[in-house]
Amino acid sequence: MTSAELAELISDCPQIYHMAERGAWDGIKRHGLMSTCALLDLFKIDGQSKIQISKMHRPAIVEISDEDAGLARIRDQIPMSDAGLRRALPADITPADWYLRLNKMVFFWMSKERLLRLTNAKAYRTSEHEVLVLDTRKFIDAFFEKIWLCAINSGCTKPFPHPRDFEAFKRIPDYDYALWRRRRPRGERVVELCVDNVVPDVERFLLDGFVIRGEERLRAL
Repeated sequence: MTSAELAELISDCPQIYHMAERGAWDGIKRHGLMSTCALLDLFKIDGQSKIQISKMHRPAIVEISDEDAGLARIRDQIPMSDAGLRRALPADITPADWYLRLNKMVFFWMSKERLLRLTNAKAYRTSEHEVLVLDTRKFIDAFFEKIWLCAINSGCTKPFPHPRDFEAFKRIPDYDYALWRRRRPRGERVVELCVDNVVPDVERFLLDGFVIRGEERLRAL
């Protein structure tokens, strides 16, 4: 991706969106916006529990707690399945490998349409979620070297498991923006923006924060 292409992406997607579980905001302000693996380290989760959460499919929300860190709720992975991943991944990457890769990153949607597609999904539309809206330009300036871009919804295999491997994630300079410009309209040339491990002090990039159910904005955070 050239500097001009990055400028175009930021112009098309001036905001990025993170959907968290209800009640997550207090922990995010305290500890930063953390990947699943970072949370497990913070909460001192190890052994079989760590393997279960980080390398295996989560069909439901997992609650973890620690005397010092407090309480956290780790999101389910209902849009994915082992069977779907086996169809989508090459033979040298297992579902466990894919879960671990995703669990090492913090994810953002590049468009509000993608966010609402998730909040309106059958599994989530009746639940309340917390949404953080961040300034894309400021965020990319701050985390340029830690950012990955992805052209697919990497955490979904339903209804069709689109092929994928670890090359789906590209650092900004390596992302083939010109390819996706030819194939997709503005706002869809990058689907996910991902960050390694932890986003500290997320409030400095925050444009808006609210609780949502389906498409209905319920209240501010």
